Amino acid sequence: MFWTWMGSTLVIAVATAVGTVLMGAAAALAFSRFRFTGRRVGLTSLLVIQMFPQMLAFVAIFLLLSLAPVVPALGINSKLGLICVYLGGALGVNTFLMYGFFNTVPRELDEAAKIDGATHTQIYWTIVLRLVSPILAVVGLLSFISTFGEFVIARVVLQSERNWTLAVGLYGWVSALLEANWGLFAAGAVITAVPVLVLFLYLQKYVVGGLTAGSVKG
Repeated sequence: MFWTWMGSTLVIAVATAVGTVLMGAAAALAFSRFRFTGRRVGLTSLLVIQMFPQMLAFVAIFLLLSLAPVVPALGINSKLGLICVYLGGALGVNTFLMYGFFNTVPRELDEAAKIDGATHTQIYWTIVLRLVSPILAVVGLLSFISTFGEFVIARVVLQSERNWTLAVGLYGWVSALLEANWGLFAAGAVITAVPVLVLFLYLQKYVVGGLTAGSVKG
């Protein structure tokens, strides 16, 4: 079922990467452009939360998803439920990373666009997001890579073999010591690296600028 696992992994990784970019960009814009009560506390909380990996809460995640009978699509053995778990865990660190990059975009551009009659939505989608495209590419790439190879939470949430991701499926081939198929595992590992390599090569021009610009300004 290797290609079934490949399809499931690509769907989960792409959905998580796109959702992470959209949610993180919206949150980073709010922290960067607006002044509101709790803003500093919120940024500090994001900085603290990102120090704890999501896998520390896999027991709580399992209990939470198992107690969701009202929405079966978000329960155990659900790809959508796994995507939601990944999105919740990635929001903190990516928002803080994007926040530094959003601060490098001059506010004068927003004011000039408002004078020309642009709405907040137009400013966000047509001006700000285009100027911060390097960090969007970096966050999307990092989110895709981390989701593509994640094992612990995927193993806990996805119960049926048909819904497994590649990491879980490949582990199943070598988990039994007497029946470990290292040849299939090695071949699968090589094929698994292809989508990540292709995406990295496509986005590599954004990687250096996106990782460094937001970390030294703002």
